[in-house]
Amino acid sequence: MELEIHQKHEHQQPKDLPGVLVVTPPPPMAIFGDKFLVSEKFKLLKACESPLPLEEFLISNSQSIQAKLCTCYGPVTLEILRLLPSLRLVVTASAGVNHINLPECRRHGISVTNSGNVFSDDCADVAVGLLIDVWRKVSDADRYVRQGLWMSRGDYALGSKLGPRAKLVGPPTDFFKYYWKQIGIVGLGKIGLEVAKRLEAFGCTILYNSRKEKPAVSYTFYSNICQLAANSNALIICCGLTDQTRHMIDRQVLLALGKNGEIGGAGLDVFENEPNVPQELFAMDNVVMSPHNAAFTTESFMALCDLVVGNLEAFFTNKPLLSPVIDD
Repeated sequence: MELEIHQKHEHQQPKDLPGVLVVTPPPPMAIFGDKFLVSEKFKLLKACESPLPLEEFLISNSQSIQAKLCTCYGPVTLEILRLLPSLRLVVTASAGVNHINLPECRRHGISVTNSGNVFSDDCADVAVGLLIDVWRKVSDADRYVRQGLWMSRGDYALGSKLGPRAKLVGPPTDFFKYYWKQIGIVGLGKIGLEVAKRLEAFGCTILYNSRKEKPAVSYTFYSNICQLAANSNALIICCGLTDQTRHMIDRQVLLALGKNGEIGGAGLDVFENEPNVPQELFAMDNVVMSPHNAAFTTESFMALCDLVVGNLEAFFTNKPLLSPVIDD
């Protein structure tokens, strides 16, 4: 009896579980540790805590690594895939998958999952928040008060209304005519749809550009981004980063948006060479910036942990993945 119990105990030890490679810990793991990523279905193999060089760690664990948990800062390249012959699943803690070599994953029969809808609400909240901040000059007005300028210079400059704006057009019987702000959304996916829903509540008219027209929505579709910009008071970029979307917001688009060649402001949460930010932006009072943390809330990180564990457990028990990345 004692022998049977001992053997059963040995069978449940982590060394017998399939391995999940962690090279760069995702933000929730960096904050909470791995206490929310514990499971009886797999074990974490943390290259980030190993004294071995990465390649040596991968080679020594190549047969037991069946899944990889990654972030946008830990790319999944062809070189990595070649070192992991037993890899069958890549789980990224981000919505975007531009850091994963999807064609090679498909060719090797490796499934890929992402964060699904976990971050959509938070990202939409921040996108609308940045728009309000820029148009109503919230951050700049805050600096105005803190620097004592309210007392020395008087009232602060006027902002711009988010919802419908009114204009005097005639006699008292027709005193105001309302003009609806038109917001162009680039990428009407999960996040873009949440942004649209929030802006509709403010009375904005939604226009959009996407890879395909969405028959299920009533918003006006523009296949050309310059035309979208020309008909919009503001653009909100919600599309994923791909070879096709990189640098799509170019000078022509900005000139179309600016009408007179001037852009009223910008709200930025993502930068090309993070964490390096162009120094020129620091001196611009009409630019509001955040450090790519739109999705950083306790609630979303907890939900992401549940989703990551759910995807891994589903994979290792031959059940459908919860948030698979599907090729369009």
